[in-house]
Amino acid sequence: MSSKLKHKTKRGEMLNYQKLTGETCGYPTLVWLGGFRSDMQGTKAEFVYNLAAANQWPLVRFDYFGHGGSSGKFEDGNISQWRDDVLEVIDHLTSGSVILLGSSLGGWLAILAALARPNRVNALVLIAPAPDFTRALMWEGFAQNIRDEIMQSGVWMQPSPYGPVPITCQLIEDGDQHLVLGGPIPFAGPVRIFQGETDADVPWQHALRLQGMFTSTDVVFSLSKSGDHSLSSVGDLDRLASCLIQMVRQLQTKPVV
Repeated sequence: MSSKLKHKTKRGEMLNYQKLTGETCGYPTLVWLGGFRSDMQGTKAEFVYNLAAANQWPLVRFDYFGHGGSSGKFEDGNISQWRDDVLEVIDHLTSGSVILLGSSLGGWLAILAALARPNRVNALVLIAPAPDFTRALMWEGFAQNIRDEIMQSGVWMQPSPYGPVPITCQLIEDGDQHLVLGGPIPFAGPVRIFQGETDADVPWQHALRLQGMFTSTDVVFSLSKSGDHSLSSVGDLDRLASCLIQMVRQLQTKPVV
């Protein structure tokens, strides 16, 4: 069963979401966490949704604050806000075991949510994950004139094929409160990381560094030589499907006889 609904957060914002209830077979709930400025209708989100529907798995996908059909302006958002959106979804729209599927920004948020809800989040599937990107992949890579503009005016409009993207000073500063690559990440569950070698947004070395930070011994890093940041080719999606099928079976609490 599927529904398209709105969830009112404790801050009074409205999150746009879609939910599959699945069967009562002890399946963990999949929660899709999209990328920076993406929405829940993206290629990978649609693929995961259809896979869950075909297998009768419970799933929730949603738009962060300032993204897609949710309320708020994108430029007012930050890592704290979007992390809290994920926690709202886990706390109010799911029950039992949860597998977080995080793409790019969603990979960072998945880690933060797993640390905040260790008794609920049992596994992570991270696709071109971008933890600490506001510092490591943005600020540290910006030319001095761009840094000056952000500090002086509070925002810099980053060019992109889809139109200018507002990169705010408060986004950078807030991101610094949530950095995870400086030390061990105390997560004991299974972790699967998918990365493309040709990714122009998140270097594969960044994701490789991440895999060494988890305290879990069940961490698998998969590098696609031809993969880009989207990892949306047929082969990439097939590998993701195989991973999810195995993961759901591994965490299923009431196996079907």
